[in-house]
Amino acid sequence: MFGYVRPDMPYLYLKDQTLYEALYCGVCKGIGQTCGQLARVGLTYDIAFLSALLHNLLGQDVKVEKQHCLTHCIRTKQMAEVDELTKKLGALNTELAYYKCVDDIEDGDKGGIKKLAFNRGHKRAQKAYPELCAIVRKGIEGQALVEKAATDSIDRAADPSATMMARLSEYFLEDKKSEDAYALFYDVGKWVYLIDALDDYDKDVKKNAYNPFRLAYGAESKCALLEAQAEDLQFLFGTLFTDIRERLTRLPMSFNRDLVENILLRGLPAETVKVMKGSCEACKKHKKEGK
Repeated sequence: MFGYVRPDMPYLYLKDQTLYEALYCGVCKGIGQTCGQLARVGLTYDIAFLSALLHNLLGQDVKVEKQHCLTHCIRTKQMAEVDELTKKLGALNTELAYYKCVDDIEDGDKGGIKKLAFNRGHKRAQKAYPELCAIVRKGIEGQALVEKAATDSIDRAADPSATMMARLSEYFLEDKKSEDAYALFYDVGKWVYLIDALDDYDKDVKKNAYNPFRLAYGAESKCALLEAQAEDLQFLFGTLFTDIRERLTRLPMSFNRDLVENILLRGLPAETVKVMKGSCEACKKHKKEGK
């Protein structure tokens, strides 16, 4: 996960914003307790969302109180208390950040120094939560194999990351796991992989790196892809959003449905539009300049 899963802030109730920020801080503190202080630099919005969703599905209340932390050492701030679930999410955040750095290094990007911040946390996570780390490692390895094979199917390309998220749902939910929860996590994992691939399209073309959209459609720029395949892309993401909505209606929420619904039903579509709109504006600029 790469920080794409976030609320649609203009439509977020104040009470939900307060809870979301408290969960975000709680995960940050959970990372520190599980994987060490350096690993906290990898904190993402995605894991804060998982904290809201999983606490809901598990029926575990979130205790929020004013606390101090490294970045709020003078004034206190509302923060969620670190429980066992939050510690596990801290380990998950660290593992994903660690493998993201590994992937960046393999792609020729700068990431060696940043990876050092996660080396120790990675080892601590493996020791504390070996089953969780095994799920992440298997998903990362499966994703690498698909990309090495230059798979031109968008669905097959996204499947390892989506399956990893679905299996994580079973790990976290244990006896409360369900078909709808599995499918919801699968959809979110698939969306994250695809929106990241779409966002990185031009960079991947420039580096001649793997990108499922490029192999599927052959466009030499993201602008060209969006112009030629707008209908296909809208159908692809629209289908995901429809399934997410249907799965969500069948899942029980214990204390706050508004926050989860805002992120899934408004936040994901808004982020998709943002990624696509940015490309369209770049296209207009290039055309205006005669490029």
